[in-house]
Amino acid sequence: MTDTVYGRPDNVHPPLAYPGYGSTRLRAPSQSLVLLPHNLTEVTGPLFGTSRVRPTDDDLTVQHEGEPIGQRIIVHGRVIEAGGRPVRGTLIEIWQANAAGRYRHARDTWPAPIDPNFTGLGRTTTGDDGSYRFTTIRPGIYPWGNHDNAWRPAHIHFSLFGRAFTQRLITQMYFPDDPMFAHDPIFQSIPDERARPRLISRFDYAETKSNWALAYEFDIVLRGRDATPMEDGHDD
Repeated sequence: MTDTVYGRPDNVHPPLAYPGYGSTRLRAPSQSLVLLPHNLTEVTGPLFGTSRVRPTDDDLTVQHEGEPIGQRIIVHGRVIEAGGRPVRGTLIEIWQANAAGRYRHARDTWPAPIDPNFTGLGRTTTGDDGSYRFTTIRPGIYPWGNHDNAWRPAHIHFSLFGRAFTQRLITQMYFPDDPMFAHDPIFQSIPDERARPRLISRFDYAETKSNWALAYEFDIVLRGRDATPMEDGHDD
């Protein structure tokens, strides 16, 4: 059996070190990467599957005793390969700020309210057609201290697992017409301007739930010319 080598599209994924994004100066590797082959331990476990996903994990609005504050939204889409082939059974995890732009995290100390009924964490697995679906709250914009008057666009973090923990990709989903795009070095770190819109979801009126929730569609393409930009795993 031979190893399969996949090409990495040029100018799609942001560089590990980007001058405008301050913390990459400490996080980015300063030496050449070393390829570590996957041994039996890495490729056989831990195992993922639908049995590890609870029924309420894909609905972030029903995980606590009360309802969270904010605008309910449905986020849905497909995980596909180049050419549209669906990626089945992929574990997707999301994390996000609440409607006020505050994370439930000890390091988030900016003076915005914490919602006791919203943790901001969800997970699901893709169906046979590569589809996924979450119900959540639209996150707020928040300051992040990278530079003077720095604000992050509203976004949801996506983590996609393959068959093991070593097979993980991370990206972010943004919302249409956000005023912070031009001022956000993370969004601007994607070299190809044509690739940046692939991180912006599409408002989907047909999937809105009457008197309940708006809807946004966000497809994730893993490889090829139209690949979704992936990042280094930061939590900003």
